[in-house]
Amino acid sequence: MEKGEAQTSPFSTIDSLFAKGRYQLALKGFDNINSTSFLANYKKALIYESIDDHLKTVQFLKIALTFKENTQASLKLAKTYQKIKKSQESITIYEKLLAKDSLNLVLEYQLGKLYLVTKKGKKAVSLFKDLIKKDGQNANYSYRLALGYALMNEKNYMINSFIDTYEKDTTHLKAIAHLASSFQKLNDIDSTQLFVEKGLRIDKDHINLNKLKINQLYREKKYAESLPLLLNLDTIDEKDTYSTSMLGRSYYNLDSLEKAKTYFRKLSRTVRKNFKALTYLGHIDLKEQDYKSAYFNYLMATAIGKEKRDEEYFGLATVALETNKPKEALTNFEKAYRENSKNYKALYQLAKLSDDYYKEKKIAYKHYTRYLDRFQDRDNEITAFVKSRVHAIKKESFMKGESLE
Repeated sequence: MEKGEAQTSPFSTIDSLFAKGRYQLALKGFDNINSTSFLANYKKALIYESIDDHLKTVQFLKIALTFKENTQASLKLAKTYQKIKKSQESITIYEKLLAKDSLNLVLEYQLGKLYLVTKKGKKAVSLFKDLIKKDGQNANYSYRLALGYALMNEKNYMINSFIDTYEKDTTHLKAIAHLASSFQKLNDIDSTQLFVEKGLRIDKDHINLNKLKINQLYREKKYAESLPLLLNLDTIDEKDTYSTSMLGRSYYNLDSLEKAKTYFRKLSRTVRKNFKALTYLGHIDLKEQDYKSAYFNYLMATAIGKEKRDEEYFGLATVALETNKPKEALTNFEKAYRENSKNYKALYQLAKLSDDYYKEKKIAYKHYTRYLDRFQDRDNEITAFVKSRVHAIKKESFMKGESLE
């Protein structure tokens, strides 16, 4: 018997058992042979890899590599490290392999992707630039270069690289989606819509591109046009509450209140923290003059909400006005303005109601002058009224010899 045959024949039974899926017997077979070799440990690693025992795979690959260097085993070890989220260990292996084989574009590409995963933007950019020099037609290199620039917050270079990706491959959907999103953040509506439409022609069900289109239609108050897109999106990703929320808002703006109620009730049940669903239910109740329900929904929204709740307090104040509770309305208009000092309508209502409620005009005057200091350019009609009241209060106080300070 040849020496090589004598060495490899013990593995024949193990290989046969492993090929038949009998991995436990295959592993037991190593008890009968000398396991202190590269091949024995590499074969053990392959068996553990097949059953997704990544820690054991790493263990035996590392042992195997103590006997000799082997590119295939090293690559397998690097990929297994990736599976157990040990990216730095993978990087170390790829860098070592690439140092020995600098023309291996596959190795270089995998290393570049790991740099991106580990937020090493500068290294990723340098590497993908090098790959582009070696293969200028590969769109994925330009795409990954753009992601590297994104990590470095180099927005112009990022956009240019996404454009370069698109020019190399006009069907590169990820690049198209990034371009649409980037131009949207730059408030470049025409470019956003251009890439949104290009992307949706490739994949009409692309979630983020649909959202970009729907958001633009909503801003343009084209609520009816957004409905087919929203209804389709609602069937694509039922776990995402975006479509539920936007369907409710769109139907509300189209005055289809019963349909709006359906979606807002669903949203409030699905996401307890989404207090805006309750806010809209309160708005609907107000329109339908169901003040008891409106009060409850607004009150619940203020209790659940953690963000600015000026809209909800404004709603409570409006309910109080409609039910002849001016003191309660004053309290809630004040809360609304305190929650959001940019809410000019809350300050105006606070000033006007103070003017109507109190005989003493100092409080109303203070609110009116604050409004003029901050918001006189917001609404011409309101500003004209406020100026007239400030003038009248000043005149009345002067005639009475009273100070407004």
